[in-house]
Amino acid sequence: MNTDFASKLLENAVSKFAKLPGIGRKTALRLVLHLLRQEQSVAENFGNAIIRLRQDIKYCKVCHNISDTDVCALCADTTRDNTTICVVENVREVMAVEGTGQFRGLYHVLGGVISPMDGIGPADLEIESLVQRVAKGGVKEVILALSATMEGDTTNFYIFRKLAPYDVRITLIARGVSIGDELEYTDEITLGRSILNRTPFSDSFKG
Repeated sequence: MNTDFASKLLENAVSKFAKLPGIGRKTALRLVLHLLRQEQSVAENFGNAIIRLRQDIKYCKVCHNISDTDVCALCADTTRDNTTICVVENVREVMAVEGTGQFRGLYHVLGGVISPMDGIGPADLEIESLVQRVAKGGVKEVILALSATMEGDTTNFYIFRKLAPYDVRITLIARGVSIGDELEYTDEITLGRSILNRTPFSDSFKG
């Protein structure tokens, strides 16, 4: 979209919106023009919300989920099963699993998966902190709920090996989630069934 803007301020705002994932310049222009049609207070509240998000957001010191406090609401919820930890790649997948209503344990957000092609190794992820959580005792099951990709499988196996010395059950969500699928895009019914029908990780070695 080659548009000559009469206003540099408009052009700058459109350029910033267009940097967001899935937002092209045409959509960015529509969003900016929409904001311009609103009361000034609406635009100010929108901008302040983004600034506060960036300045004040925290990451839970237990599970690394996004939080407003040092310990997120999920980890602080005493009604949840703290003996079961569901390992996911990112915070979007926490939301996806929570949306199923089928899991009442805790989470551990890795922050990615092992991907040598992208220069991401185990040390770049929150794997060691997961091992430390298990080593403290009290955890009976770790559910590996990573995307069914080569990188996800590699990460699953690495975690399985790291947790092998501990008395903890390691399970894998059922592969109702298609190979190569991103967990966050899986429908809630399929994902919920995959969690309920999880299997021992060691079974994945059997041909």
